[in-house]
Parts: sequence; C-alpha cells; structure tokens
Amino acid sequence: MRLRHIEVFHAVYAHGSISTAARALNVSQPSVSKVLKHAEDQLGFKLFRRVKGRLAPTDEAHALFREVKEVFERLDSLKQTALNLKLREGGHIRAAVLPALGLGIAPEAVARFRKQHPTVTFDFRTLHYEEVLRGLYEHEVDMALAYDAIQHPRIANFQIGAGELMMMFPRGEFGESPPERIDLKLLETKNYVGSGATGPVSEIFSAEVGKRGLAINEPITVSTFYMAATLVRFGVGVAVVDEFTARFEPSDKIDFRPLDPPLRFGVYCMHLEDRPLSHLSEGFVRVMSEVLAEGPKPAP
Repeated sequence: MRLRHIEVFHAVYAHGSISTAARALNVSQPSVSKVLKHAEDQLGFKLFRRVKGRLAPTDEAHALFREVKEVFERLDSLKQTALNLKLREGGHIRAAVLPALGLGIAPEAVARFRKQHPTVTFDFRTLHYEEVLRGLYEHEVDMALAYDAIQHPRIANFQIGAGELMMMFPRGEFGESPPERIDLKLLETKNYVGSGATGPVSEIFSAEVGKRGLAINEPITVSTFYMAATLVRFGVGVAVVDEFTARFEPSDKIDFRPLDPPLRFGVYCMHLEDRPLSHLSEGFVRVMSEVLAEGPKPAP
C-alpha cells in the first residue's frame, strides 16, 4: 500500500463512510472512491462491503487497520517533531568549546537557552584548539566555538564575538588603585604564571612579548588559563588570560585589568561546510553571542 492508500483507508474506516472521509480529507467523494478501489486492486482483496446501504469493513480490513493505526501514530509524532524543531521546542545540540569558554560563557548560554526551550538537550565537550578539527571531522560534534577560525577547505566559520587579554593579579599587587590598563612591561618585575596552552590567544601574547623584547620571569607554566587564574588566587604570581576566564573567576583576593596596548581576538563558530547548522543550533549561537557581548563583570 502507498501512503495515499493508507491515508484514505484510515479515513474511511474511522469515519464509516466515503462522504465523511472525503470531507475529513478535504477532497471529493469520487477521488476517495478511486483511491480506495486502487488500494483494493493492489492488495487483491476487498476492504469494505456494502451492508444495508452502509460500508462495513471486511475481516482483512480489521486486521490491516491495527497496523495502519500505528503508522498514523508515528506520522503524528513525526509532524510534532518537525513542528518542535521549527519552533526550537525540542531537539539536540552537540557542541565543543574551548576550556576557557566552558568555564562560564557556555554554561550561562545553555541556562538561558533552556529557560526558553526546556526540552532541548545538549551534548557539550571541552576541546583544546588543536582538537577542534578532529572533533568536527569525526562528527563527534556538530559545531565548535573557539578563539580564531581554523582555516581548512571543509570548515565554514563566522565570528560571533570578540574579546581581549587581561592581566590577573592579587589585589594590591599594583597598588590600591591599579591603572585602567596595565603595560606588559610591568611583567618583568613580577612572578609570571605562564600558560603553555596552544592556540591563537597564546600566540598573540607571545608575539607581543617577542616584539617588545620583554624578559619575563616565568617560574610556573600551566596548560590552561583556568589553572593560571587559580594560581593567581593563591597568591603565586600574576597571569595574562582571556577576558572570559577573568570574568568567571570572581574573588575578593584577585583583580583584573585589560592590557596596554590592547591585545584582542575573535570568537568564532565553526562547522563542516557540508553539514550546516540546524535552525536550533543557530538559535543557540545567537544566545552565545549575546553572553559574549556583555563584557567582563566588575570585580567584587
């Protein structure tokens, strides 16, 4: 049976007459009769017989209707799923973010998005910059949110925000009233907690240090901005981190300031060229962009 056969058979069986079925399907009676006859010809047996002027289902029709009813329930479920996806009321998002974005930006965006769309589910992963391409290529995630865009023929990208590097330091390290922006040259007089993290942000910092010929005392090197910020909180030294790590490290023991001159970077969304973002994912990316644009929270 074709889908149209099933639809007509279901309507006639459920309503008990061709005329009522035709009104329910919004088609003519001859059209219903023609499709029903074609279905019977294809099946090789009668589905209905006239008994005292009324249509009566055959035994074969009763057996067939049990199966057809399940098909229609699945079709109704399919229609509802499609509607939910259109309205972003259901669905699943698989995304990867850098550890720095996973600290506060992504969780805040997920919380906001789920308040509006509580049935949406998420599979979030934190990947280092060099792992992003593999995650997309192997379909572990559908999109990745990172600093700077990977240049690859199969990767599509667009910018969703921007940020800049911040100096994090124990309160009082630069006096009671630290300057609005801090010159990197001041690092030569401090114990610097370096980040061995790879990626565009670390490269921006290293390039500036090299260009200015700074001699920095770096007794400790860690692998993430988050760990560098934590060591600052324990009074080990000062660190240069992205502003989003600084924003979500509130403490009465540490403070942060942007650098002079500013060292800025972009935040990008990436996905495979042949796997464009779903309507649902596009909505989530817009929320991520809003959170990114709010800027650092003031220190307590």
